[in-house]
Amino acid sequence: MAGVEAGKEEEATAVRITGKSHVKPGKLIGRKECQLVTFDLPYLAFYYNQKLLFYKNDGCGEFEDKVEKLKEGLRVVLEEFYQLGGKLGKDDDEVLRVDYDDDMDGVEVVEAVAEGITVDELTGDDGTSSFKELIPFNGVLNLEGLHRPLLSIQLTKLKDGIAMGCAFNHAVLDGTSTWHFMSSWAQICNGTSSSVVVPPFLDRTKARNTRVKLDLSPVVSCNGDDATKQGPPAPQMREKLFRFSEAAVDKIKSRANSTPPPSDGSKPFSTFQSLAVHIWRHVSQARNLKPEDYTVFTVFADCRKRVDPPMPDSYFGNLIQAIFTATAAGLLLENPPSFGALVIQKAIESHDAKAIDERNKAWEAAPKIFQFKDAGVNCVAVGSSPRFKVYEVDFGWGKPVGVRSGSNNRFDGMVYLYQGKSGGRSIDVEITMEAQAMEKLEKDKEFLMEV
Repeated sequence: MAGVEAGKEEEATAVRITGKSHVKPGKLIGRKECQLVTFDLPYLAFYYNQKLLFYKNDGCGEFEDKVEKLKEGLRVVLEEFYQLGGKLGKDDDEVLRVDYDDDMDGVEVVEAVAEGITVDELTGDDGTSSFKELIPFNGVLNLEGLHRPLLSIQLTKLKDGIAMGCAFNHAVLDGTSTWHFMSSWAQICNGTSSSVVVPPFLDRTKARNTRVKLDLSPVVSCNGDDATKQGPPAPQMREKLFRFSEAAVDKIKSRANSTPPPSDGSKPFSTFQSLAVHIWRHVSQARNLKPEDYTVFTVFADCRKRVDPPMPDSYFGNLIQAIFTATAAGLLLENPPSFGALVIQKAIESHDAKAIDERNKAWEAAPKIFQFKDAGVNCVAVGSSPRFKVYEVDFGWGKPVGVRSGSNNRFDGMVYLYQGKSGGRSIDVEITMEAQAMEKLEKDKEFLMEV
């Protein structure tokens, strides 16, 4: 009997694919080619960037009607964001680019049913790895955009709502561009606008125009060999969502600013710098690092306003760079939070147009395709941003009940920050860590701001 019950339970939570189609722009665009630039290329060996949004049923319209409405809106938004309907390609010099042509398939739209899953089950604090089947392109490298769609969307009918799993090719766009696209699409679907209000700025070469020829064979071979490598088993990872209320965020910020920084003209620490050092310190503690162990803090920073000349917010592509800084765990933990906050602040502030240009030149002289886990030893690496208005993505049936990252591009120390569901200055923090360290972090009352 137990076996039968377990079988029923599995069936109830199973995700069943019911259809697959492709959506193209609503008008003919012709042939377009757009060179990928130095800011895009390092991410070819990352995986597709996954997002999961889920919505409660609102009583207006069946699932099938909603899917049709989403596809109609997608046709309109792709008239401006047509690159997402294209593929990666190469020119005669093997320089990578985004190719678009009217006869290409366009964006992949998968329809699915999981009537045993409720929206509430998706709002828990554990990671999304148990809901992998709600998001397409698990474990798919960006490089595969040479023969796969650059955007795949899975719409799943839940018991009491709808899940929207999206996989974006990270070599083509960053978080700012992702949410620009998502909010533009939502505005068209909900009737706020009949066309894209702020068209994407598509000429990447205005930010950097160095043609880089890449040798992609190491990426292809290392991906293929992974499964056959006989190394020690990888440590078990866990994902967890920590919710920091507005009051907790304010307290973390005032704590970081309670010790005056040195009199070298340093500014008060921002919310980001304060929360970043809070996470860095407590993760390092949970890892039981020795005082002499080095720990690296990495943030994938938006450079649109840092480059010279500055680029518009609507710049479509990757205009991020990883900013690294490091210190000994002993110094980080024995000093007040202002010590680590200053280390982070200085690293971020020194990453100006000159530093960005030097980094680009060094990379162009010896191009290196990063693995997604190359963020440094004992690292805390921060992606996404609470500035993205993820809870404003309303397709006409209400705001999302939750917004999460998929299981791609997660490694020990990866952190995603999101606007808090409770609004205001609240922030949701997704962290992936080794299971043992995560257990310690979960019980750390000071980290959770329960003291």
